[in-house]
Amino acid sequence: MKKTLCFLSTVVFVMAFVGFGGQAWSASSIVVGVDSGPITMDPGGSLADPNFSVMANLFDGLLQRKVDGKLYPALAERYEHPDLVTWKFYLRKGVKFQNGNPFTADDVKFTLERLKDPKCCSEFMDLGKEIASVEIIDDYTVVVKTGTPDPSFDQNLDIVFMMDKESTETRDQGDVGVKPIGTGAYRLVEWVKGSYVKMTANKDYWEGAPPIENVEIRPVTESSTRFAALVSGEVEMISGVPVELYDRLVKNPKIEVVSRPGRRVIFLALGNKPGDPWADMRVRRAMYMAINEEEIITKVMRSQASPASQLADSAMVGYAEDIQRLPYDPARARKLLEEAGYADGFDITLAGPNDRYVQDEKICEAVAKYLAKVGIRCKLDVKPKAVFFPEIVAGDKYDFYLLGWLSNTYDYRQNYTFLFYTRGQEKGYGAWNGTSWSDPALDKLFDATDGMVDKEERRAALEDLNRKVMERIGVIPLHYGLNTYAFQKASGIRFTPRPDRWLVFKDISKE
Repeated sequence: MKKTLCFLSTVVFVMAFVGFGGQAWSASSIVVGVDSGPITMDPGGSLADPNFSVMANLFDGLLQRKVDGKLYPALAERYEHPDLVTWKFYLRKGVKFQNGNPFTADDVKFTLERLKDPKCCSEFMDLGKEIASVEIIDDYTVVVKTGTPDPSFDQNLDIVFMMDKESTETRDQGDVGVKPIGTGAYRLVEWVKGSYVKMTANKDYWEGAPPIENVEIRPVTESSTRFAALVSGEVEMISGVPVELYDRLVKNPKIEVVSRPGRRVIFLALGNKPGDPWADMRVRRAMYMAINEEEIITKVMRSQASPASQLADSAMVGYAEDIQRLPYDPARARKLLEEAGYADGFDITLAGPNDRYVQDEKICEAVAKYLAKVGIRCKLDVKPKAVFFPEIVAGDKYDFYLLGWLSNTYDYRQNYTFLFYTRGQEKGYGAWNGTSWSDPALDKLFDATDGMVDKEERRAALEDLNRKVMERIGVIPLHYGLNTYAFQKASGIRFTPRPDRWLVFKDISKE
């Protein structure tokens, strides 16, 4: 292991405060260049982790995750789960929103019921629909009932950020989307979408004022520009270290590079509508076996990734250790296509973002090249995420696309409900199942896990469901990327990377 490559337990600690070209870094401020910025300041407006990364500084959930990935109390001091559908929360007293309003049970009820409103919270509606009722017992006690048993309901409560009922109800959605009012460790100073987010410490924060007073986050999506911003001293820290420039940063004596294994899996979604060539299992296996993922990791990802065999990571309930990747075997792929009646191949379009994931467009290009070698003519349709993601959520535009997924709940239930459950059903699941892949038999297996009380029984059932999804090649998994950051050594930053890639500044300090 290189001395510059550190993992979860690593803390960066540097003493000096004079950086490049005499750049002076203040202990009370930090400027960070990120690979992707927020989409909205409405905490119910986006499930994208760049949005969560900012919201987690401005708002609090009932629960919060720390750098170990585990759940801890936040605005709920404790909670009970007395039966399969009931969750009782005891709220923290004395917390105030940044406008001075007290945080009470009214705000919890408002926030949770708001998740059902498609005008503001379409990406949270799968969760919102699970909530049957929210009952206020008193100002600091709330009982939530789900319509059906959901043993992992609490695992969502670090991404549902509590909103001030009074100020949210009296403003239009446009204003709510740009002027956040939370209880978080920071309050917004200014947001210029695509340019910067400036925040200042909430000195009345219930956990105590954060150590760094002023924060500026600058989205720098172009990798070489992000690299240059760090090296020149324009920013002190960057997330998403460009893989093509990784070696240059590691060799730079004034830069510290830290990494940890990432949880986000990159994969290829593939529809299965009857009549399409790729609905045939032989074709699906052929497409999987035609792709040389090891070469993608080596040449495209510059070894900054590890191969994936499924859409769960090892920390997740439902991860099945025995699932293996299909081997790269183009000769066998051509044989399978011939057996399926496609010896001459077929045409297909591969869509994907070109500004969201590490090397996303180049991965798409590589996949198209591999498929061409077995006779599949693959046209590329890559575009900015701001255009691509709404198309995926709308559904039925694409049969084949590249996507990344990071489960915030550490539970395979979220993966299945969002990515695999048949769309258009009464439950409203499948929000990110953009190809409309469907297997009703597996939906029934998933439904059966709702009533399972025994954790081990449920874990085994989710693992079995995961195996069956991969046996049917519900998707073609590619790889997990590394989460990599780089700092000016002179900045004095102390930082431990989180498993979810969020930058939670109350947990970052300087010496």
